[in-house]
Amino acid sequence: MTTWLAIVGVGLVTLLTRASFMLFANPHKFPHAFRVALAFVPPAVLAAIVAPGLFMPEGTLDFSFDNLRWTAGLAALAVAARTRNAVATIYMGMAILWALQWTLR
Repeated sequence: MTTWLAIVGVGLVTLLTRASFMLFANPHKFPHAFRVALAFVPPAVLAAIVAPGLFMPEGTLDFSFDNLRWTAGLAALAVAARTRNAVATIYMGMAILWALQWTLR
């Protein structure tokens, strides 16, 4: 029972802090530098989610070219730089990873 109370309590605190920021803060009154910095939050979060899967597939850092995920990630980065399209980047990155796995393993 105490575990569930802790889960509900943490959920409520999270909800209230996020809701208070959205309900009571006027984003037009934020300093310009803060609004510019907020534009970098989604890419930073995405990088934090993706990077461990690319660089640590076995649980330890692996920057060798034997790590096919890292190699496919480099190719996906090139696709992203060329097309500026997230969906194309994901499709090509996965296709390259699967092709590398099929041909090299």
